[in-house]
Amino acid sequence: MKELVEILAKSLVDHPEEVVVTEENTADGIVLRLDVAQDDMGRVIGKQGRIAKAIRSLVKAAALKEEKKVTVEIGR
Repeated sequence: MKELVEILAKSLVDHPEEVVVTEENTADGIVLRLDVAQDDMGRVIGKQGRIAKAIRSLVKAAALKEEKKVTVEIGR
């Protein structure tokens, strides 16, 4: 999952070297935190959050296949 989020984010931003995805296991499941450069935040979130929703949907679909619960948080 972590690699999927990283690949998606790097393809969207102007500064792919600043994309950082961290993974944290919690009682509720896995939390993936996506951090990008401040200039790229709008590109990752998209208009009305559409790109962020799309990233979350892709991760959710991949997580269902592996029977896991994964949450994606975007921010810095």
